[in-house]
Amino acid sequence: MDEKFHFLFNTLLHWYIAKLIHCYINITFTKKTRLNPFKSLFKDTFIYGLATVLPRMLSFLLVPLYTEVFSKEEYGVVVFVFSYLIFFNVILSYGMETTVFRFYNKKDDKSKVISTAWLSMLASSLIFLVLAYLFRLEIANITDINLSYINLIIWVLFFDAICVIPFTYLRIKKQSIRYAVIKLISVGVNLGLNIFFLLALPVWKNHIETLETLCLDDSINYIFISFVIASALTVFMLLPFFFKLKYQFDVRLWKTMLNYSWPVLVAGLAFSINETLDKILLNYILPENISEAQVGVYGACYKLSVFMTLFATAFRLGVEPFFFSHADSKNPKKAYALIAKYFTILGLLILLGVTVFIDYLKLIIRGQEFYEALSIVPILLLANLCLGIYHNLSVWYKVTDQTKFGAYISGIGAILTIVINIVFIPAYGFKASAIATLIAYGSMMILSYLLGQKYYKIDYPIKRISIYALVGILFSGLYFYVLRDYLWIGILMFVTYLLMLIKFEKNEILQYLKK
Repeated sequence: MDEKFHFLFNTLLHWYIAKLIHCYINITFTKKTRLNPFKSLFKDTFIYGLATVLPRMLSFLLVPLYTEVFSKEEYGVVVFVFSYLIFFNVILSYGMETTVFRFYNKKDDKSKVISTAWLSMLASSLIFLVLAYLFRLEIANITDINLSYINLIIWVLFFDAICVIPFTYLRIKKQSIRYAVIKLISVGVNLGLNIFFLLALPVWKNHIETLETLCLDDSINYIFISFVIASALTVFMLLPFFFKLKYQFDVRLWKTMLNYSWPVLVAGLAFSINETLDKILLNYILPENISEAQVGVYGACYKLSVFMTLFATAFRLGVEPFFFSHADSKNPKKAYALIAKYFTILGLLILLGVTVFIDYLKLIIRGQEFYEALSIVPILLLANLCLGIYHNLSVWYKVTDQTKFGAYISGIGAILTIVINIVFIPAYGFKASAIATLIAYGSMMILSYLLGQKYYKIDYPIKRISIYALVGILFSGLYFYVLRDYLWIGILMFVTYLLMLIKFEKNEILQYLKK
């Protein structure tokens, strides 16, 4: 138990440090300075990065807690339930986030765009809430998820859905600090509740009789209770948006927005299939006596690829408003090419860095039995880098209002994910799932580039990017699968790669920083 409280202390310490960082950013970036577009982009990306990294890091920070408190079979259940949560989050947002960005920059009556989108989201979320509760028993039977989990997850999905447009509005208005603060508070509450329910409560209940009434037989419920409370608090913190909103609904505008958003929804569903279906299929295809354990070890080691996911998500949050706001500028394609290049460079550094220091990072997973799936981490890192590059390349169909291509491309990725998993999981288990993810995201990246060059040609520095990618991937694979016993070689590879990037990119970076 001393180890648990040691973990509690470290977690709270990390949270305090994160708050100090936030205060620094608040002071630094709220000065009245006129930033050039790229400085503004990276400022927003950095702040959105913290706001995105810390919520996503919640799941990463909770890995040591979950893998200590739960067996790999129980943790497999948690991973399985969250796979469905991600899938339904996409359905309930139905592409309105990207749609609002596009129409806000196109329409004169901007308040009507926000109002129409949010009222649409509210109506659909209420319909979902009612139907989900009416048919919750059927949902539990179909998904093979405990009914008590279903009751809690329904509320998480509802609260998250009605917050999509308010958060989008904060991004549009460049209120990145406020966006970050709300996210950070929500994360802190969620993390604190998990620690209380899973660590403190079991100890304190032996000394305080009244706490025994809070104790549940199935402690997995505490995870979802924590999420419900944190999500409800997020809605409360966004109340000023609801009071400020002009409640007007334009049916014609709504139909036009839906016409734009449905391909985004299809693309989102395909992404969620690529991200979550492997865990679901592992649970259903593998023999019952090992399925939950395999999902557990796969899900735990999957978390180690979170560094790439967080970077890609933070970058997307910062760059998406930039794409739309600069679509009609003098030379947007040059800016898009530059952004894609530096995203790839930073992503390759993360790939190599995580790969080299994997044996230290893996300690976040408390149980040795979870290390069984460690070999998939470089594959998943590379897969998520491909996904991030795809998001950068996807600018062409977003700014030209051809979102149907996003649906086609991601649909192909989803089909690849489904086929490869179904065919190869029986023989190769979670390794097949990791490779399927890489093939799906890699194919989407290549397809988006080829179609983009046809419909909205951008002169990306392909030769230089390819050389950087080849060297970075080669170093990562060589170290992890051949030379992992020699850390000094990995560090030498990382430093060599970094020096190579500095040599070839230093002048251009300095040029843009001086503007």
